[in-house]
Parts: sequence; C-alpha cells; structure tokens
Amino acid sequence: MVGRHAAPRAPRRRAPALAVSLALVTVGAVALFMTRPSATRTGLGSSATTTVAPLTLPSTTTTTSPVALTFAAVGDTDLGDTPLLPAVPSAEFAPVRPLLHADISFANLEGTMTTATASKCGVRSTSCYAFRVPPSYAQLYRVAGFTIVNSANNHSYDFGSTGVAQTSAALHAAGIVQAGLPTQIGYVTTHGVTVAFVDVAPYYLTNNMLDAGQFAALMKRAKAHARLVVVYMHTGAEGSAADHVTRQSEYYFGENRGNPYAFAHTAIDLGASLVLGSGPHVWRGMEWYKKHLIVYSMGDFTNYESFSTYGNLSLTGVVHVTLSNSGTFLRGDVAAARFQPNGLVLPDASHALWPFVNTLSRQDFGSSAALIGASGTILP
Repeated sequence: MVGRHAAPRAPRRRAPALAVSLALVTVGAVALFMTRPSATRTGLGSSATTTVAPLTLPSTTTTTSPVALTFAAVGDTDLGDTPLLPAVPSAEFAPVRPLLHADISFANLEGTMTTATASKCGVRSTSCYAFRVPPSYAQLYRVAGFTIVNSANNHSYDFGSTGVAQTSAALHAAGIVQAGLPTQIGYVTTHGVTVAFVDVAPYYLTNNMLDAGQFAALMKRAKAHARLVVVYMHTGAEGSAADHVTRQSEYYFGENRGNPYAFAHTAIDLGASLVLGSGPHVWRGMEWYKKHLIVYSMGDFTNYESFSTYGNLSLTGVVHVTLSNSGTFLRGDVAAARFQPNGLVLPDASHALWPFVNTLSRQDFGSSAALIGASGTILP
C-alpha cells in the first residue's frame, strides 16, 4: 500500500532531474479582502520583470505605540494528490485552524494547484513523485487563515509551467501571497509595517540558496521594500534519521540539499529577523543567533496519503512569534500537534513535540539552543 496507511518508509522525493520547459509567470496585482488587518502582494522583480509595491488595506490599529506583529508558521502542507483527495477537504485544516490565527500566517505548499496532467515523472517511474490538487484548494488555505505560502521547494514545478501558472493564479485569486519562485519575494503589509518573505531552496527553478550572490541580491531588494525580512529555507536531508542539524552540506539521494546551519546564520547576518525551515519532513532543533530565532525544520503539517507518520515523523506543531516593528524578538511559543494514524493532524495534549525539540536543540546548539518551556513558551 502507499500513502498514510503504508508501512514505514522513507518520505517521497523528487526526481533528481526535472526535464520540463519552464516559464516564469508574473501575475498582476490582486486586491485582497482578508478577515484580519493585513494586505498582501507578491513582488516579482528582475531585469525581465517589474516589482510592484505591496497593496495596503486599512489597518484597525489606531495606537501610536510601537507596533508588534504576530506570526504563525507551519511546515510542509499536502492536501492530497489528484485523484486521491480527501472526501471533505476542509476537514484537514479544521482541527488546527485556531492555532493559525496571527497577523501573518505562513505555510510551505508542497506541490501544485493545477488541472494539468503532464508531470515531470516518467510513466514507469517508481521513485518520482508529482503532487497536485485542484486550484480551488487555494480557498481552503485562505479559510484556514494563511496569509502567505512558499513555492521554493522540489515540488513547485511538478507539472511544468502550466502547473506553476495555475498555482500562482489560484493563490492570488484567493488573496494569498506566494513567495519562492525565481526572483519572487512575498510582501505582506499589516499594521502599517511591510514584511518581506525571502523563500529559498537548493534548486535553480526557485530562489536558489546555493547561489550566494543571488541570495544576497534578494535580501538587498527585500530590505529596500520592507521594514522586516523573514527567510524561509526548504533544505536538508529527509526522513526520521534527518532530525539533527549537521552543520555541513546535507545530501539526499545524491542531491545537494544545502548547509542549513551556515545558510541560516548568513540570512541573519544579511538582515533577516526570523529564519524558518522545513523539508526534512521531521522537526529539528531551534537556535538563537544574534538574538534572532532560527527554526531549522517544522516538519509536515498536513498529510493526506502522502508521507510517513511513524515515530518522530508524527510530531508537528505551529510556531508563534511576535516581533517588534524593528525585528526584535518579543515572545513566542510552539503549539504541539500530532498526526493520527489516518493522517489527520490534531492538537496534542501530551505536548510530545516539546521535549523532542528541546533534546535536539541542546544536542545540536548547546548554549545557543532555543528551548521550549513547560507551557510551550520559547524561552528567551
């Protein structure tokens, strides 16, 4: 059997080579109607594209006091793979929806939202995975509360340029910012403060974290258009044995997945206020660097017939962070959740994620470990 009812196995992976013809898609500005005081806009900018200033909706904040922004972030999300889709798609987010409330809520979109049928995988392939759900699923992310999603990963081009175009259009129509495609920075403005999301992965088909010059240029552009910069990295080896940060370049099936430790530090050196990660499909430790938080991997968050959920792969949660409008960490917490045998994720009253992450943090980072307290609070 395959999917969530299968025996334990390694997580699914991309084919090392993507033999598809790609086209960068620039989507026009979209007016957004969100339920909380935020406005969003994806900026695409390079020598061949035009960067558009973020749209801004009126803020409900009237105070002149310094603004604090709240963030909620989760790792990889997968709501199925056409034609294998949940009977009630909205039910996949429903149990954890209250955990996602924030000024800005982020997720990694592990796959595409498309009706395309021609994928990167060969007809007889047994080790290549191409993910797609209907474009209408973008509304499920909006209803769940997501403000911005990432497409810098190894599945954004699973269905070629058509899949990319339909995914981008669906997200914009739903009022969700997209970040991570080549040269693409996601901008979210809330309470009068613009936040840039610089999302990267170790692929030339996305913002490429292996290209130091390209990343530095993205950071420079982001800082020119936003007060705060959040960096997301889709990086590292995969599977239950990949829960440690090695401080070296990590490989999976011979593919260079980058050095998460060195990259995260560089991101903060270049001006990031917060660094988030996923990709290993398992949670990793957290670290303080120059008083900024690094969450190396947030594992999987939704998982319908997709990835293994055995052992440490079953642990997940939501990272909540509050930053000042100057990027200073004010407070944070981790809401623990857990995958059920049927693949549905529910809040976890046992909070098993907390000691698991704390052990990894202490082992990998020592005195710079970012630890979770008895109530889920991220200890300063």
